[in-house]
Amino acid sequence: MEPAGPHDRARGLLPPAYYDFYAGGAGEERALTENERAFDRLALLPRVLRGAATRDTSVALLGDRLSFPVFVSPTAFHRLAHPEGELATARAVAAAGTVLTTGVAATCAVAEVAAAARKTDPGAALWFQLYLQPEHRVTAELAHRAEHAGCSALVVTVDSPVFGRHTRDLRNGFTDLPPGYAAQNMRGLPGGPPDEPRPIAMSPAQSWDDVRRLRDSSGLPLVLKGILHPEDARTAVAEGADAILVSNHGGRQLDAAPAALDALPAVAAAVAGRVPVLLDGGVRRGSDVAVALALGATAVGVGRPVLWGLAADGEDGVRDVLARLRDDFDHTLALCGGASPGDLTRDQVVPRRAPLTGAAPW
Repeated sequence: MEPAGPHDRARGLLPPAYYDFYAGGAGEERALTENERAFDRLALLPRVLRGAATRDTSVALLGDRLSFPVFVSPTAFHRLAHPEGELATARAVAAAGTVLTTGVAATCAVAEVAAAARKTDPGAALWFQLYLQPEHRVTAELAHRAEHAGCSALVVTVDSPVFGRHTRDLRNGFTDLPPGYAAQNMRGLPGGPPDEPRPIAMSPAQSWDDVRRLRDSSGLPLVLKGILHPEDARTAVAEGADAILVSNHGGRQLDAAPAALDALPAVAAAVAGRVPVLLDGGVRRGSDVAVALALGATAVGVGRPVLWGLAADGEDGVRDVLARLRDDFDHTLALCGGASPGDLTRDQVVPRRAPLTGAAPW
């Protein structure tokens, strides 16, 4: 019998409510399920006799160099998975030579996360995720803190005018963090108590004006996360976005939304190479990375697999997940006849007649 993978180990170690918080989605979890199924519906056509004896898996993205075209997407409350939380994650991601996106729902403040990453690698890159807050001065302060900590991009989640309804959390009564845990980046913000974190707020009135104000108040590149409609992608480019992140929020917002992968080709066509197009949602294998790149992504994000590695074995678990994913991508690239990620092309993606039934071990 093969040893249990990180997901199974994490499920056995985490309290059920914590596991469900990480694993669950909104509503009936159709969007969550479709993210993985979308990859299962597609296959890769290999190219042969290309003469590529060696491969370079690295990509340039927003001024950073990633060792392979995978970054870590924002996920909340890492200390629920492991006592060292985002600090352990940051060290592992820095060791892997890629980018961690930490954010407002982190249980370690952005300055601490940046310091942990740079203790492992002085040149480690870090991005910061935020939601547009109802008060612009709060949004601007969060952006300022990220810039002061040395983050190299802001990832603005734009698909959340209201919170998604997470069925598992409601069933478990998991509505607040346990004592001793907090969203540390929300402490000491304008208009809030000096020693307590403000609640993370959603803003149903958010608009492109909020993006413009943030663009004017921050010198960091802006990645708009949660875009699925091609017309929104065109508007984002016109409004000065530096990258588009195609995402359905891991299936945690609109349950009727399509899989991120299904939305990717139309968004990539709308952007037409003017800015990088990224994707997250459902990426579990190196072949998933290759499919997304062939359909127009520059890089992809992973979220839940990193949490499973963190819960299973802390920093070492995250390192293992990323190392296995990088190795699997490199192997897939070789079998597809590529020497670098840019060699993967749209004509190599074809429908798979019979969907896969197995699951990636991470």
